Amino acid sequence: MAPPQRSPLRSPEPISQAASTPTRRSLLAGVAALGALGAAGCSRVATASSTEGGDLLGRLRAAGVVRLGIAGEIPFGFIDTNGELTGEAPELAKVIFKRLGIDRVQPVPTEFGSLIPGLNSQQFDVVAAGMYVNPERCEQVIFSDPDYQMLDAFIVRKGNPKGLRSYKDVVEKKAKFATGTGYAEIQYAVDAGYKESDILIVPDQVAGLNAVEAGRVDVFAGTALTTREVVKKSSKAESTEPFAPLVDGKPHVDGGAFAFRPTETKLRDAFNVELHKLKKSGELFRILKPFGFTKAEMTDLTAKELCGG
Repeated sequence: MAPPQRSPLRSPEPISQAASTPTRRSLLAGVAALGALGAAGCSRVATASSTEGGDLLGRLRAAGVVRLGIAGEIPFGFIDTNGELTGEAPELAKVIFKRLGIDRVQPVPTEFGSLIPGLNSQQFDVVAAGMYVNPERCEQVIFSDPDYQMLDAFIVRKGNPKGLRSYKDVVEKKAKFATGTGYAEIQYAVDAGYKESDILIVPDQVAGLNAVEAGRVDVFAGTALTTREVVKKSSKAESTEPFAPLVDGKPHVDGGAFAFRPTETKLRDAFNVELHKLKKSGELFRILKPFGFTKAEMTDLTAKELCGG
């Protein structure tokens, strides 16, 4: 799905919450199937309870189903060519919610920028889209601890002729720069001195790869995972080594997590308990590995750290 608004997002920027943050946008087959499932998932869930800590966990157990807000973004959460829900976040959700006594997950596809508004207007129960945790978002939702961490990387022409390995390089070498809609990489580039109006904004990493291969840009910035996956079959482009962008002058590592409504601390806390068990046992890596994640992307970061507190 990458993020940032001054503080890292998975693809944001200091623009609006909708545009802010990670959007590792929808790709390939996921997009086509979203429309069909979207209508089915539009009904609202029951309103939040005034019970301290929320009673959503109990209601979900009784119903036997939890609704997941996804953004159709490979590999974070999408509908595959068979019409099945998959991705790192949905597959992890299936395991954790099963352990919490909730047997079924139901996707509710939406635009990435609509995930937090949709969650807080109760269109679904939890955001399962690999969303980056950052202070701006932490003012609107509560997060589980991250299930992965992520660095940035570039898509460049084979051999990296301009030697682009950081946002500073992009600025100093006057490279033609592109990134995705709402990506955090927008702000990272701006913070490094790149003029925002000169950035080519494309829908996703596939479009970014195409732009690099066609010579329309010198570099496309995205998450290390999405860039390395999308160039695998390219004969003209490659992915650079992952690097940490600078935020306020310091190297920053993003972390992706599940988001919950602020009133539902009981559900978030129960989710965290199971998440940490999966981390300790190594099962978390086994769940995420098929989606291109490596051990370098496993993390002990906490939501508290990334929220700035």
